[in-house]
Amino acid sequence: MSTTDRPRFHLAFPVHDLAESRRFYGGVLGCPEGRSARDWVDFDLYGHQIVAHLVAERSVRAVNPVDGDDVPVPHFGLLLTPVAWQQLAERLRAARTEFVIEPHTRFAGEPGEQSTMFVLDPSGNALEFKAFRDDAQIFAR
Repeated sequence: MSTTDRPRFHLAFPVHDLAESRRFYGGVLGCPEGRSARDWVDFDLYGHQIVAHLVAERSVRAVNPVDGDDVPVPHFGLLLTPVAWQQLAERLRAARTEFVIEPHTRFAGEPGEQSTMFVLDPSGNALEFKAFRDDAQIFAR
């Protein structure tokens, strides 16, 4: 399957403030805005459709230890190229975004070595952005 015919994902997630979501996803992450209504807004996250839905209540988040980091669960994100990952890390730093897990290399020298970073959106949704130097390592065991 080529990247041009690869399926794109759709993810709907809860937020407590659409204006803050627009500033974070549209402004900080640079996601173009799509359709919207009073209680939701679509964003284009690198060609994937994510939808921020206004909700009153949030569930409790857990963490799992992964290679020395407490990884927030649930979370969502993208696998980027190393160049795009570095550019996004610089963009987030320039916006003074607080990292849950600072940009770094995980599983160094092991199968699945990857660059990773975690941030929270204004509603507390955890996002992970990662990059593999070798795409063959994405599912390496």
